[in-house]
Amino acid sequence: MLSNNNRKLAISMDRRLFLKEGAAGVIALSLASGKVFTACSPSGNSAELPAVHPAGSYDVVVCGGGPAGFIAAIAASRGGARTALVERYGFLGGMATMGYVAPISEFGFAGERVIGGIPWEFIGRLEELGGAFVEWPKGNVDFDIELYKLCAQRMVMEAGVDLFMHSSLIGCEMEGNKLVNVFIENKNGLESLAAKRFIDATGDADLCHLAGVPMQPVEDGGVQPSSFCFVLSGVDTDSEMMQQYMHHSGKHGASECKPIREKLLKLKDEGTPLPDFGGPWFNDVMHRGSVAVNITRAAADSTDNRDFTAAECRLREDIFTFTDALRKISPEFKDCYVASTAPQAGIRESRRILGVHTVTAEEYVSGFKYPDSISRGAHPIDVHAAKGSGQEVIRLEQAAYVPYRALITKDFPNLLVAGRCISADRKALASLRVQASCMGLGQAAGTAAAQSLSEGKYVQDIDTSTLVSKLREMGAVI
Repeated sequence: MLSNNNRKLAISMDRRLFLKEGAAGVIALSLASGKVFTACSPSGNSAELPAVHPAGSYDVVVCGGGPAGFIAAIAASRGGARTALVERYGFLGGMATMGYVAPISEFGFAGERVIGGIPWEFIGRLEELGGAFVEWPKGNVDFDIELYKLCAQRMVMEAGVDLFMHSSLIGCEMEGNKLVNVFIENKNGLESLAAKRFIDATGDADLCHLAGVPMQPVEDGGVQPSSFCFVLSGVDTDSEMMQQYMHHSGKHGASECKPIREKLLKLKDEGTPLPDFGGPWFNDVMHRGSVAVNITRAAADSTDNRDFTAAECRLREDIFTFTDALRKISPEFKDCYVASTAPQAGIRESRRILGVHTVTAEEYVSGFKYPDSISRGAHPIDVHAAKGSGQEVIRLEQAAYVPYRALITKDFPNLLVAGRCISADRKALASLRVQASCMGLGQAAGTAAAQSLSEGKYVQDIDTSTLVSKLREMGAVI
């Protein structure tokens, strides 16, 4: 029997995923500081493991410090909520800074800005540091990777958010469908963070998955491929070709570098053993002679450790294969070298929650405006083929809207999501996944979490007209 005095939590691995799978059987977690708990395996072997130490009690805990997460944390804290932000790397920025995904897309549609508030404040602050350049009419933003990290960190800390860096989310405690604690692991050991509201901004919906939130079904064709981005230096960025294709204002047509693409496809047709590729897309990193490169692609399940590891290993080989090819086929790249590879491969698609409302491609492309619209989207629907070099692009008729109901589920009263794990069908997600859109969703989620506390209501019951008004006051273009 487990003692109520020690407030132990029994977790059955085959009943429900409260802890990430890795230990079998039943695990009893003691939340009393300094105690130990025992893990029992089916074979009967047991071992004493460190206790779970309470690390803090908050109004809002945000899991994931990417574009959606760090903006959500700022919004929640500015809204009066005591907020913590959990991030597994030692820096913020998500796909921008640990995936080298560039540029930040898209703040504008037909020359008009459609994402505002804290996200646009961040871009302004980054510009002041010399780390951003906005390219109109699309509103794509070239950025310096290191200054992005610094700017995000400064804004989060200025907002009074408590940061838990280098911390992996490994589990949660629930009372019915209500989240009570999340469990994190770092150099301090196993720790718990209690909160009244939780925001899943992990990208892969890790917290929602652990809590048992229903997910959208995987559609035919699987998920979009991952791309391992990297920085090449020694590039002639002053050349006419690079000046045209490393900038993404939309003034010169498609963003992919057509001259290089045609040469690579010709090599493949002639029998050169080149891997599948996309684009390629070359992106300004604010330093002469260097570009971020998006060219590699491989089908990969980012929610499966073995599959994603194998994919990254293949893609790392591909980085150097393509670098060698670029040296041979283009004078602009004859002296180039790999200056840096991203800490991890970029992820376009994984888990998506089944929310109160699922945004459909039809709604999205037509610009349907919901009564609870809380953010926008401006990027074309952009579906990359998992195999080959194909890509399906659907242009928007006007800037799209996203409803608050896509950020919440029916049965989990204190949980919101932000970023690419929101409730959307596959094609709508193929636009919503980009960074400016994710930032707008983070702003809405953080503001809604703080509002639900001030109103004393669960996230499904807040006054959405008040939420929309607050977001407009903050600068959201809705």
